[in-house]
Amino acid sequence: MTHSLFAGYRRLAQGSLGQVTAALLERERAGEPGPLLLFEDATGRQVDADRAVLVPGNAGGAAAAAAPSPADEAARRGPGRPRLGVVPREVTLLPHHWEWLNAQPGGASVTLRKLVEHARKTGAADERLRLAREAAYRFLSAVAGNLPDYEEVTRALFAGDLSRMESLMREWPEDVRRYTVQLATV
Repeated sequence: MTHSLFAGYRRLAQGSLGQVTAALLERERAGEPGPLLLFEDATGRQVDADRAVLVPGNAGGAAAAAAPSPADEAARRGPGRPRLGVVPREVTLLPHHWEWLNAQPGGASVTLRKLVEHARKTGAADERLRLAREAAYRFLSAVAGNLPDYEEVTRALFAGDLSRMESLMREWPEDVRRYTVQLATV
C-alpha cells in the first residue's frame, strides 16, 4: 500500500511508509514547520498516524498492536466452516423470497453465494469508478475546501466529467490537481 504525504498543498512524498518516513525525517532535519497530512493512495483516506508509526525500525507499526488474542480468536469462531471463512449471519427476506431460494438447486446459501458473486463480477467496473470518486472526494474535502470552484469541482467529479473537473482546477496548486486526478482515474 502506498501513501502520499502533504504539507499544505505540496506533496512531499509518495510511496511506501518507509519512503514517506524518509521525507518526514528530512523535513524535520531541515527544521521545516507546519502540519502534515498523510493519505492512503488506494482510498484517499487521511491516515492518523503518529510519528511512532512512521519511525524506521518500528516493525509492523500500528498493525502489530491489532493482532487478535487467542481468546478473541476462539470467541470469533462459531457455527459454519471457520477454516473456509464462512460466517453465519441473519438475512431478512419476505416469505416468497425464501420459497424461491429454497427451491433452487443447492438451497438458499448456495444460491445467495452465486447471486453475490455474479453481482460482484458484473458491477466491478462501476464499483471501481465509485470507489475512485470517493477517494478523490475524501482528499478534496481534507485539502481543497478553500480553493476556488471547490463545489463545482466535486460536482464534476461525481458527474464523471473529468475534463470539466480538470479545467476548473487549472488555477489550483499542481500537486493537488495531480493527486486528485490520480485518485479519480480508474
